[in-house]
Amino acid sequence: MSRPDPALVDDVVARALAEDFGVPVGTFSGGAAGGYELLARDVTTSAVVPPGSLFAGHIVAREGGVVCGLLAAERVFALLGDAAGSPQAVRFEVLAADGAVVRTGDRVAEVAGDAALVLGAERTALNFLMVLSGIATTAARWQQAAGPGVAVLDTRKTLPGLRALSKWAVASGGARPHRAGLWDMVLIKDNHIRLAGGLTVAIAAARSAHPGLGIEAEADTVEQAVEAVEAGADVVLLDNMDAATMRRAVEAVREASKGRAVRCLTEASGGVTFERIAEIVATGVDRISTSALGLAPPLDFGFDEQVT
Repeated sequence: MSRPDPALVDDVVARALAEDFGVPVGTFSGGAAGGYELLARDVTTSAVVPPGSLFAGHIVAREGGVVCGLLAAERVFALLGDAAGSPQAVRFEVLAADGAVVRTGDRVAEVAGDAALVLGAERTALNFLMVLSGIATTAARWQQAAGPGVAVLDTRKTLPGLRALSKWAVASGGARPHRAGLWDMVLIKDNHIRLAGGLTVAIAAARSAHPGLGIEAEADTVEQAVEAVEAGADVVLLDNMDAATMRRAVEAVREASKGRAVRCLTEASGGVTFERIAEIVATGVDRISTSALGLAPPLDFGFDEQVT
């Protein structure tokens, strides 16, 4: 997966900065520059730190994991500097790459410059780094547990507004992003099946409307899984099945797929926990999808002053 579109990253960063400074988002996204009066919105720093003060520090991992989000963190400092009228007032040097494994105490970036800008951007930058590194770390943990023969995927359960960055973090951790949204793949679930009048009808309608898109269909039983294959699904989502039922469904899907140019894949979802990975992999599924990636706990980072 390629790095997120820079324009998209800047849009997300601008919204986060606007939230923290309590100003319109346009302040950070091409609107009228806020100038240095913007920094007065940081009432603590503007009151206690003398103007013109300099600050240098390192962003440091407080725990081990997989780092992701340094691009977003860097853009936080850049956009705030631009909006404050001092685009060159902070230097941000990346010391690690997205996807790199870090240990407690490792430095991932060096930041130096105008203290008001550095302190004003610090929390927002760390928030991006912590959330995205938490996703990458969890993705790496799950994929390592599943092994190379089974793909671990995320879901659409992501923090609102962070979908693209979350999926970049998943890929940085070595797992695979599922569909980006409602527009790039058909995923037929139980409510769709009921409203369409049946699974076969739903798959036929989706294929007719979107012949160029992949189609995944949910199945709650072995019989429904076979029906999905026979109706032309590309992937069958085995929903909330115990290990024994899932194994039978996987075998049935593979049998029903014989003679097809491309084998129908199976995906375990629903009721999937980290503790169940081994038994799920043993059923022979091709993929495991879980919301645990996009909703992963943050990885802790801190910002330490550089002592000379």
